[in-house]
Formats: sequence, structure tokens, C-alpha cells
Amino acid sequence: GDTKQVYLLTATPVNNRLTDIQHLLELFSRNKADHFKSIGINSLPGHIRKLDKALNADPAAELDTRAVGEVLKKDVLFETLIVQRSRTFVRESQRLHGGKQTVFPEREPPKVAGYNARKTYGKLLKMVEDAFEKEKPLFALAIYNPYDYWKEGVAKPDEFTVGRAGQIIALIRTQFLKRFESSSYAFEQSCNRMLKKLLAFAERYAVSAAQKRRLDGWLKDHKDIIGYVGQRQLELFPDPDAEEEADEDFITDEMREAVELADEENLNLSEMFADTLADLVQIGAFLEELQKFKVKDDDKLNSLIKLLKTDKVLKSNKVLIFTEFGETARYLKQHLDAAGIAGVAQVDGSSSANARGQIITRFAPYYNGSSSAELGDTEIRVLISTDVLSEGLNLQDATRLINYDLHWNPVRLMQRIGRVDRRLNPDVEKRLVADHPEQKDLRGKVAYWNFLPPEELNSLLSLYAKVTHKTLRISKTFGIEGKKLLHPDDDYEALRDFNKEFEQGQSAAEKLENEYDRLVVADPALPERLAKLPGRVFSGKRHPAAGTTAVFFCYALPGHDPATDTWTEDAGRAAWYLFDLASGKIDDDPTTIADAIRCGPETPRYCTIPQVTLAEVRTKMEAHIKKAYLRSVQAPVGIVPVLKAWMELN
Repeated sequence: GDTKQVYLLTATPVNNRLTDIQHLLELFSRNKADHFKSIGINSLPGHIRKLDKALNADPAAELDTRAVGEVLKKDVLFETLIVQRSRTFVRESQRLHGGKQTVFPEREPPKVAGYNARKTYGKLLKMVEDAFEKEKPLFALAIYNPYDYWKEGVAKPDEFTVGRAGQIIALIRTQFLKRFESSSYAFEQSCNRMLKKLLAFAERYAVSAAQKRRLDGWLKDHKDIIGYVGQRQLELFPDPDAEEEADEDFITDEMREAVELADEENLNLSEMFADTLADLVQIGAFLEELQKFKVKDDDKLNSLIKLLKTDKVLKSNKVLIFTEFGETARYLKQHLDAAGIAGVAQVDGSSSANARGQIITRFAPYYNGSSSAELGDTEIRVLISTDVLSEGLNLQDATRLINYDLHWNPVRLMQRIGRVDRRLNPDVEKRLVADHPEQKDLRGKVAYWNFLPPEELNSLLSLYAKVTHKTLRISKTFGIEGKKLLHPDDDYEALRDFNKEFEQGQSAAEKLENEYDRLVVADPALPERLAKLPGRVFSGKRHPAAGTTAVFFCYALPGHDPATDTWTEDAGRAAWYLFDLASGKIDDDPTTIADAIRCGPETPRYCTIPQVTLAEVRTKMEAHIKKAYLRSVQAPVGIVPVLKAWMELN
């Protein structure tokens, strides 16, 4: 029912844009634009657009983290609805209130597992870079974007449909690039699938004699490639049921039917055919180069095997290896087994929920209600996974993690790391160490490696920006704890939290909350005494900044209570203001105001501002609140801010 209080818990309120948080809030507002009008937001989408524009005036530019913090920390939407807690705040709060202490592991700075992409890929790396420099980067992909081939004078579909097709093209190109960075096998499988799709289109729409000659010429020149694609999957991952399909046509009638175009009478099909044939030439060149690829030359794979065999912890303890793609996960499983690494398992999106559950328990028995004794020789030591295991699971039996590929979203990388960098349970830790005393020194210390091609990383990132038309600006708006992500010497702005603090430091707002809690712990009678103070209580002190005169105000701003259709203090919020007498400027940021008003019982009372001046300032202050707050929330006539306390500073 509507009376229930609901909290939405998320580790990633913002992934790419502020609209991410808008969509989360719409779960509550049910797409009613003025749902938050009681806090002055008459249109949620409009408010988000305005904020995003303020934060991202130039879509191609990196966001200024400092500007993000300044804009968002003063925004009423985020101030009212978002609660964010750092680990430091949790520890301090539990200490103050005498709760059971939560234990978080120490995370070491990331290590880079370097490899030589040029050694691994040979000429292919340059071929991919050159392909992205074309006018239509990598592939034209006419079949996915027919609106680029619309006949002159014929009206196109609506703007949304056309725009969505363009976005699909960008996604496909991005996927190719990501899979290329992941593994040669994942990239190869993408090429294989695209080859079949485009070839089916070319065969269906080769109408003229000239087109058929060109297609026959391509098929003749690439006979070996077609045979290679047909056999490649069976070689790497034999399928006992696949022999019956071995004699099937490479391109079936069903595949040709699947590429039928809905608007072919409106399209310049000859141009689409020409671009598709050009794509086939490009894919053919990639696959010819991939045919020469030998696993023994895969420097990235060899670097992983060497790391697992030589690192003093990794060679005998649990390690979680993340990749974005199931094909890379299966490729790694096969070759780690072949390299003689014991206890390896692999899980991806095609694994059933039941199979995943069993694998999780076999890899992390102690944090999933089991133990090594119960599992015996079925326990897993090395788990290779896609991001199906990157959220919400307890895998803290492991203290080591490897990112085999670079997820373009830093939030995802942090989620992966969060599988092992999680709250520890003291009881579980005791059981684990009792059974495995050799792990005592590893517990509570997390380390991870990122596989990065040092020389080639910049070119890959610039290609990513070229394809997606955006840089890695994710999560600059909201916090994920941890300053370092890719390199041990990173000062990577995208990972600073909402108030520009790092994991070892609390946000300014958290510090204020802890400060009040410390006062209450020191004097438990304080809340009751504060409640008995009269309204509009007044005092004064010297301003910490020399030559400055100001007045501090604390107001209760009434809010609308939909249940009773009344305006009450309880439904509203408290607000702090600092009115500078010289400039007339009003500061409403509690974190800066706190530094000006902070005082103790020993602080001398100091009041020199004339009563008439104080009265004038208060009138101006309430006029400001009426304009800035009451009008924006559409409060009815007669609803006024309630002065709770004020103080002069001079």
C-alpha cells in the first residue's frame, strides 16, 4: 500500500548519466513528473536535464569532479533523497554506539599484470586500429542501420527509431572493441557471427548480375575462411551432437529469411549491398590474420599462467578471475587446465542458476554455509567468471582477484573487487583459519591485478571514446570508495566519492553526523535538554574569519504531508543559512557553516550587532526563503518558515 516506507539500496545509482538515478526514482514516482513538487521539483526529468547540462556542458569533455561535488551536494533532490555511507562512517558510528564492530579488509593498491598486445595479436592490432579510422569505423553495418540508405524524397520513420538504430551501431562497434581487448577468441567469435549475418544479407539481396559476380568472387577468394569458421567452434569446444550438423549449408534458408528488410522498397539496396561486401572484405582480412594465431603466442594468456604458477599466494590459494565474456571464460578454463593448474572452474551467463549456486559454494564454502571438509576434493581453487558473479555475492573465502579484461565502466570494476573486498564475519573467519591455519596471514588483506597492455592501453581507450563519443566519465557524480583502480599510482578522479573524499576519509556530512553522535555519547542528557530550549533561541560569538560579520539561522521549512493534505514541520526539513552582512550573500552549505558556528560551553558569548540590524537581516532572510523555497514547493499563503535558532558572528 501507499503507506509503506520503502528504501532502495543500490551500489551504483549512477553508471553513465544522471538519468540513471532518475529512472531509479521513477520506481517511486511512477513516472509522475511532479511527484517531488513538495521539495520544489515540479518536473523530475526537467530537473535532471538541468543538472546534467550544468555538469556536462561539453559532452566530449571530462567532467570536473570538483564542479560535480559543488553542484550536487547543494541540490535539493540529492540532499533530500540520497543517503550515502562510507566504511569509515560505519566504523565510527558503531564505535560510538557500542555496536559490534564491522571488519572490512584492507585493500592493497592494484597491481598491473602487463602483457604485450602487439606480440599477442601481431598485425591484427594495427588492422583493428586502421579499421576504426575509416569514415564508418570498423564496419558500415548497413543491415543494422537501413535509415542511412533511405531513398531521396521518401519520409523516414520517427526520430526515435532512427536514433535508436544509430545507437545500436555504436553498441556493436563497442562490443567488437571490448571483445578484442578481452581475448582473440572472443573477438574471433564475434567476427564469425557477423560474417554469417552479413553473408546471409548479401546472398539474399545480390540481385543484379554484377552483384552476384562480386559476391561469387568474394566467396571464391574466402573459401578457406568459410571452412575455418565452420570448424573453429568444434576444434576448440567439441560438441558430440554437432556431427549431424556438419554437412549443413554454411548459410541456411532460415538465416537468409532472418535478414529480410521491412522497408526494402524505400531503401537504396545497391548501396547497402556494396557496404555489406566491404564489411565482408574487412572481416575476411581479420579472420585470415586470426587463422595464423597460435595459443603459444598469446602473451596475455601466458602472462596469466605465469602469474598463477609463480606468485607465492596465487599458486596455492583461492583466486577469482573476472572476464566480461563467456567465450573468454571458456577459453581460459580450457588452457589453464592444459597448463596443469588444478582446481579450476568456470561460470558464465549460460550456466543455470543451480549450477552457479553449486560453484559458488564449492569456491567459497565458508561464507556460504559449508566447509572444506564437507566438499572434499570438489572444492574449487581458481574460479573464472563473467560479471554474472560481480554483484551481491559473498566470495570472501578468496583474498585475491584478477581482472583479465578491462571493463569500460569503473563501477563494474569496483563491483568485481567487492566480491572479495567485503565485510568479514569474525565467526566465519575463526572457522576458516581453524581449518586452514596457513591462511592466517592472508585474511583481512585483499589484493588484485588488472591485465592491461601498457603501451597499447591509451590507443584502446581513445578508440573507445571515438566509438561511443564519450570518455570514461562514469561515476564521477556518485561515490564508490577507493581512489585507485587501474594502476597503483592512479589518482583516478572517476572513483572519488560524492564529497571528494577517499575510502579512508568520511564525507563532510558524515563527519557532522558523527560529531553530533560523539556529543550525545559524552552527554546522554543532551537531546532532552535541546528539546526543551525555547524557539528562536539566540546567541553570538566571534567570527573565526577576522573582519567578518554574519548571522547564522536555523529554520524548519514546512513540507506537504500527502496523507493528511496539510503542511507540517515534520513533513519538511531543517535548513541552515549564513547571512554575510557586508555582501548580503547567503551560504546554505551546512558543512562550511559548521566551521563558522562551532563552539563549546567555554566559548565566550559575544553580541554586538544592534537589534534593528538583526531584525532587518531576519526579514531579508525570510524573504529569501519565501522566494527560494516556499514558492518552489508551491506552499499556500500563510505557510512560513519557523526560526529555531540564530547566532551573530562578528
